[in-house]
Amino acid sequence: MGNADLRSLAALEDVSFGDLDGSVVAVDAHNWLYRYLTTTVKFTGDAKYTTGDGEEVANLIGVVQGLPKFFEHDLTPVFVFDGAVTDLKDDEVEKRRAQREKYESELADAREAGDAARVAKLDSRSQRLTDTIVDTTRELLSLLDVPVVDAPAEGEGQASVMARRGDVDYVGTEDYDALLFGAPLTLRQLTSKGDPELMDFEATLERHDLTWEQLVDAAILMGTDFNEGISGIGPKTAVSEIHEHGDLYAVLEARGEHIDHADRIRDLFLDPAVTDEYEIPDAIEPDVDAARAFVTDQWEVDADEVARGFERIEESVVQTGLDRWA
Repeated sequence: MGNADLRSLAALEDVSFGDLDGSVVAVDAHNWLYRYLTTTVKFTGDAKYTTGDGEEVANLIGVVQGLPKFFEHDLTPVFVFDGAVTDLKDDEVEKRRAQREKYESELADAREAGDAARVAKLDSRSQRLTDTIVDTTRELLSLLDVPVVDAPAEGEGQASVMARRGDVDYVGTEDYDALLFGAPLTLRQLTSKGDPELMDFEATLERHDLTWEQLVDAAILMGTDFNEGISGIGPKTAVSEIHEHGDLYAVLEARGEHIDHADRIRDLFLDPAVTDEYEIPDAIEPDVDAARAFVTDQWEVDADEVARGFERIEESVVQTGLDRWA
């Protein structure tokens, strides 16, 4: 999920959806999906999204409730899914697994105690993106004519390169690491109420008088998903050290410190593995009837939970279609 301390360095501003009409957004699919998944689980009874075979597909409710925000504001979402996880992330993956197991243990205790509020909270925190959740999400997106891109590695890196090429207008993610991948403009809070927040890459560099490489170096000193930071180095100190010494390696030498695989981590952000195999559609034409049947008939999701979401999708597609011809 990246280092939230990057927020204090990022150039951020609120932006109106009205200023984004007609834009294409490369969405960090796992990031977006996880947020809607956990919210659905927290506020919706599990009977609403559990099949007769015991398969939980709360993600389908989340997708149907989350997509209308794009369509209603004439945004074309392109969902970018993660590929292979680099071994550099092993420690972070293990840390998240241990945290999830802790939540699952606490969840069992809460259920035994009959604490419904705590059960809902812990159940949402213990969620993970299973193969079923990813596969059913992709199928639903296909039925709704939403394009999908399969990144060879980090989805956020793929989305950022697509934006740097000019193939999309924005990257959509809550993760501040989009800055490190060089995403020119990132939209945050797409899963929240209200207007989004815009994160500007060039403005961030200018604000701190850093190059892209130096911003990545500062982040590595602070700590990323791929390495532990240097003890005692936060955002201000990291920038100050880079200004004084020039780059990561000079800072490490001056402080007598070492970071394993520093070169690989740098390259991962500055030159991520990406694919050219994607197409950006001129328009989206969802098959809402087929999507509704997929969700409610095939996967047995409570129809009432997705009714309004599908209605909003139908209404927004009709309206944006009329707007294009106005």
